[in-house]
Amino acid sequence: MHSDEPDLVEIVLGPGEHFVGDARHRICTLLGSCVSITLWHPRYRIGAMSHFLLPSRADGAGQVLDGRYGEEVMCILLRKLAAVHVEPRECVGKIFGGGNMFPLQSRADARNVGVKNGEAARALLRAHKIPIVSESLFGIGHRQIIFDVRSGDVWARQANLVIPDGLNQ
Repeated sequence: MHSDEPDLVEIVLGPGEHFVGDARHRICTLLGSCVSITLWHPRYRIGAMSHFLLPSRADGAGQVLDGRYGEEVMCILLRKLAAVHVEPRECVGKIFGGGNMFPLQSRADARNVGVKNGEAARALLRAHKIPIVSESLFGIGHRQIIFDVRSGDVWARQANLVIPDGLNQ
């Protein structure tokens, strides 16, 4: 992605990655069934964004925090915000993703992973008393997400999956 603003630094998150930055940053990612949580502090213009794959891991006890899991990346983001003196409850939260990437799959777990991720993100923000001011969740297909930390704006563009004729019967 190209920016016309010379001082703007664009960060592209892959699955399991996260970032915390100031107004000089724009954070982008592409989501399918994964979910991104964005946190933004309006006064300090500091933002955080995750790209997690699953709500939690089954065997998470005693291991290093891993950004692939919603519960764990939330802990990471909160610690990084605290390190720059940002109170998470003063942030606003937005949630994106959770799309169904396998609408023709007969296995329920393949269809429901996005829903589980989205519900986990909602629960995490509620648990930390961070207001959810916007969300673009679920549906079929993927989303491109762009988070402008300077303004707090997040743009989400959803692209529906194209199912060839004869496969959706």
